[in-house]
Amino acid sequence: MFALAAILAAAPIVIALYAYVGYPLILWIVGRARPRVSSAADSASWPSVTVTVPVYNATASIAATLESLLALDYPSEQLQILVISDASTDGTDTVVTSFAERGVELLRMPDRSGKTAAENAALAVSRGDILVNVDSTILVPTDSLKKLVRVFDDPTIGVASGRDVSVGSAVNDGTLAESGYVGYEMWVRELETRAGTIVGASGCFYGSRRHVHGRPLPRGLSWDFAAALIARKQGYRSVSVPGAICIVPRSHQIRTELRRKVRTMARGLSTLFYHRAMMNPLRYGGFALMLISHKLLRWVPYLLAPIAYVALCVLALESVSARFLLGVLSAGLVAGIVGIQQRNSAPAKAIAFAGFVVAIFSAGALAWWEVLRQTQMATWEPTARPEAQS
Repeated sequence: MFALAAILAAAPIVIALYAYVGYPLILWIVGRARPRVSSAADSASWPSVTVTVPVYNATASIAATLESLLALDYPSEQLQILVISDASTDGTDTVVTSFAERGVELLRMPDRSGKTAAENAALAVSRGDILVNVDSTILVPTDSLKKLVRVFDDPTIGVASGRDVSVGSAVNDGTLAESGYVGYEMWVRELETRAGTIVGASGCFYGSRRHVHGRPLPRGLSWDFAAALIARKQGYRSVSVPGAICIVPRSHQIRTELRRKVRTMARGLSTLFYHRAMMNPLRYGGFALMLISHKLLRWVPYLLAPIAYVALCVLALESVSARFLLGVLSAGLVAGIVGIQQRNSAPAKAIAFAGFVVAIFSAGALAWWEVLRQTQMATWEPTARPEAQS
């Protein structure tokens, strides 16, 4: 019993260490040994592009996002900006319509169906050879679209992911750790690109060839994740483009990020299980191992964490060191709950960090719960974010 409890208590830590430390190290070694993939020469022309912006009740952010898209350095005759309103009820459609004279198009969904359903519907009215999806709460610098689209001159590339830059005030902000995590994720994607391909794109800003979206995706899944998987099935690789920056304002409250992460991870898990055949190394080789390492093994510790905590309690009955670890962990849990509850004041850095960690694990556990219950998290509420300045 003691040995089993020790294994269960250590399992999430061991798996997380591999997923977050061991896997990037392997990528670095593979990337160093792998010859650089030669890119196709830049074409003198630019492909037609449709920028899609799925929205729901986004009056607080959509105008700024559209202004940044209209300021993009890209041939206007080759650019279509299409906003898909998921039956918004707060005046978002009116704001978007006010941009009609400047070329912005609006597609309104008859019923609220979710982000993926909106992206599916966009294919019928989009005209671009390259489809670029942009979140309604972010800003895109003027040169980012060209940098993203240029990589499609390489015929082996099917999906290109932008580089998220999480920004926000350091004052009265308990989510500073989110910026560090986003930076880590972008670094891992750069390592994956060097090793050959990424296994998922950034939902804030990514592009794909039109035929990658040839079939509609079930609305409980995520296109930004699925696009890289579908592209691999079609024989393409997917890449991260460090120069294609998008500015993502982080919310001021950890609890806001918690709600978003539950939805994001639950949809990611559903997408992974829907395409579970791609985790077969006998069929998909190294890509399957990357998919398991980057996605599945990052999410498994959240499922095992409650079991590991109970196992540690069992160990604490007989071990002084286990009691010490249990005390430290319990204190961190209490501090994290305090950090999550902070609303009107900035918590101490240690409290804020504990809140971020507890929010991550809580979101992961809740995401697994929703997936195991087969709950479809198709619709979404806009994440409350402060306005970003580019």
